[in-house]
Amino acid sequence: MRAVRLLLLVLGAAATAYGGWLLLPQLGTALPWLIGGPALHDVLVAPLVGLVGLALGRLVTDRLRRAWIAAGLLASATLLLIAVPLLWRPPSAPPNPGLPDRDYPLGLAVGLAVVWAVIAIVLVVATAVDRRVTHRRHVFPPPVAQEAPCQQQRSARPMARRSA
Repeated sequence: MRAVRLLLLVLGAAATAYGGWLLLPQLGTALPWLIGGPALHDVLVAPLVGLVGLALGRLVTDRLRRAWIAAGLLASATLLLIAVPLLWRPPSAPPNPGLPDRDYPLGLAVGLAVVWAVIAIVLVVATAVDRRVTHRRHVFPPPVAQEAPCQQQRSARPMARRSA
């Protein structure tokens, strides 16, 4: 097992060195992305996600609803992350038939609308089910547990001592 780990370590180090060697000629253009991405995440994205999570935790008290809303936010963030390069910069190459002829802002809007429509439907159904269950509990209260008649008689008289 030790030999396999050592072999994987050597292969991983070799692949990393080869990737660095290939990146070296393009370092001038890649460096802003390598530094800017994590910096943008730490300065903008992480605090924003933290504030949204804090607000969500205070506004939505039901755990199930909070989980569905968080899933919707995660799906929306993923769609936005995928769409940013297509929305932000103009195409750098001549159009390839079938690929860039799409309306990306409309596609993003439709994708976000579908995600939030599904979340809204799930939340409405969950609310209806909760109301129905709550209504049943008030109309038909659970039966009160009572002792069986033989249990009542036994507990009413003291136990007699047996004499041998």
